[in-house]
Amino acid sequence: MASDPVQVRVAVPQDAGKFAEIYRPYVTQSLVSFEEQAPCAQEMERRVRATLAYAPWLTAANADEIVGYAYASRHRERAGYRWAVDVSVYVRPDFHRRGIGRKLYEELFAILERQRYRRAYAGIALPNDASVSLHRALGFEEVGVYRRVGWKMGRWLDVVWLGRNIGPDRDDDVTPPEPIPFPELCARYSWPLPAIHT
Repeated sequence: MASDPVQVRVAVPQDAGKFAEIYRPYVTQSLVSFEEQAPCAQEMERRVRATLAYAPWLTAANADEIVGYAYASRHRERAGYRWAVDVSVYVRPDFHRRGIGRKLYEELFAILERQRYRRAYAGIALPNDASVSLHRALGFEEVGVYRRVGWKMGRWLDVVWLGRNIGPDRDDDVTPPEPIPFPELCARYSWPLPAIHT
């Protein structure tokens, strides 16, 4: 069986221009993102650098061509939420339905578990059956719906929130170990930042 041509690695700031290209139509032509102006390459680079200081940002590449990305961000800023993250995945439209979103998420969750995060959440503007199906297939369950919470393209939109455990379900009242910042995890496992070995 031939090897999968799509490889996942840790993002580097130089990927930011391609990320901006992939993200732009999600902002300008769809209801997926509630941003109104597509970020430029420099802004995407700032976001990549800020995220990599504590959490993974992953790149999917087909040969040398970047076709998707996924990352984790803080669920909320207050200290008690520090074991939870929000996750997002974006794939170039001409590479949809090839399992790239799933592959990115599976790699992302494996790293987040090693970082000691416990819960992942995703907010999805409705309607978006494809994204909801992907998340459900990866073990997310509906938490609730924010009704008419966002305005985009001349209408109010609902957002469904989905959540899943990272790693095994542990319903205990013992303070969990602190999350490990992503650069520290890479150093601990002797990972070079541009590549992952899960």
